[in-house]
Order: sequence, then C-alpha cells, then structure tokens
Amino acid sequence: MKDEMEFYLQHTGTVVISDMTKQDLKNLISTGESSFLEFKHKVASPEKLAKEIAAFANNKGGKLLIGVADNGEMVGVESYLEEEFWITQAAEDCCIPAPEISIQLISAGGKDVLLVDVPEAEEKPVYVKGKKKRTVYIRREDESVVASDEMIEVLKYGSSEEGVTFEYGEKERLLFRFLNEYSEITVERFSILINTTTYTAAKILVNLVSAGVLDLFEKDGAAHYTFSKKSA
Repeated sequence: MKDEMEFYLQHTGTVVISDMTKQDLKNLISTGESSFLEFKHKVASPEKLAKEIAAFANNKGGKLLIGVADNGEMVGVESYLEEEFWITQAAEDCCIPAPEISIQLISAGGKDVLLVDVPEAEEKPVYVKGKKKRTVYIRREDESVVASDEMIEVLKYGSSEEGVTFEYGEKERLLFRFLNEYSEITVERFSILINTTTYTAAKILVNLVSAGVLDLFEKDGAAHYTFSKKSA
C-alpha cells in the first residue's frame, strides 16, 4: 500500500490553478474541436489519451479540455487528482519521448475542468507505446490519426539539426512540370513518372517536403504532394 501511494504521489501534484474565467473557458469551447483543441468527458485510459497528446506534440501543439463533452457541454471531472494521475501517466509512460505537458485547473460554475497544454515536440516523432509496436499519430483537423510512413520521415527530417538541401536534376524537373499541370502527385505516380522504385520516389518527395518546397497531405488513404504554400 505504501509503494502504491508513493507511485501515485510521483504522478500528481503538478496541477496549477488557472486564471481563466468561466467566460474565458466558454469562449475557448465555442471555437470547437480542431487541429489544436480536443474535448474529453474524462480520461478513459492513459493509452487512449496518449494518442491525442502525441498527435498534438507531432504537430504544432494543442490543448485538451478534460471535463468537456463532445458537444461542448461543461460536465466537469469527479476528481481532478485522479484525472491528473492518468494524464501524467499518458504523457510520461505511454509517449516516447515524453512531451513536457502542463495541467491547469479551471473552476467554472461549481465544476472542475482540466486544461492540458501540449507544446510542439522538439524531438519528433513522438511515439505511442503499444503491445506489439510503437505508433505515430498526427492531428488532422479535429481527429488524431495514424501517420503514414512518409509523414513519419518528414517528422524525422524536421527534427534534424542539419539543414535539408536538394539538387535540381531531371527527376525534380519532371516533378515540377507535372505539379504545374496537375497540382498534386502520389509516390506511386511519381515513381512511374521518373521510372524508379517507390522507395526512391518517396525519399525524393520527403526530402523536398523537409526542404520546404513541397507540402504533404493525405487523401483517400494515400499521401499526396503539392507545391508548398510557403514557397508560392
């Protein structure tokens, strides 16, 4: 019993009282779930919450509101200490590397809501432990989804301290001509275009994404590439 109590105490005591008002909270909730905001009635399990935390960390960061239903109703949490314990477990024991989250307690109309702030990870990708393998999640609009192999490579490149460069050769010339005409391309289509393996084609495309030349998005279960909006 003593060991269990010590373990529990190690994963609690990090909550701070927020200076947000009830109206501030209502305003935040009114924006709805998005690529940077998620509502949770409660923590169903550390493993499930870890998916949301990792997805935010792999993107630009985000916030979790625990004690808010999917429809935006403030239901509150029964015990913020218990919820804090599971939240900390999700970040520290289920995510690799563990994101540096912060937790705030907001008291609104007699109900307690927890605001979990997840910063963008400096080291990407952040994995979620599984029984057989580790999985990478990213945020797509208001959902946390499994990242494609190409997206995982992009995340790795983005965390590299070395600058990403590329050579403008025949393969790139054919690619840019295709994109100018059709606006987007898949790995499979690019491999056919330059007559090479999908592995080589994917490496070229991922490198161009990391260099800021292309953008990567997923559609119909496949990775698509287009000219970067930043370079437009």
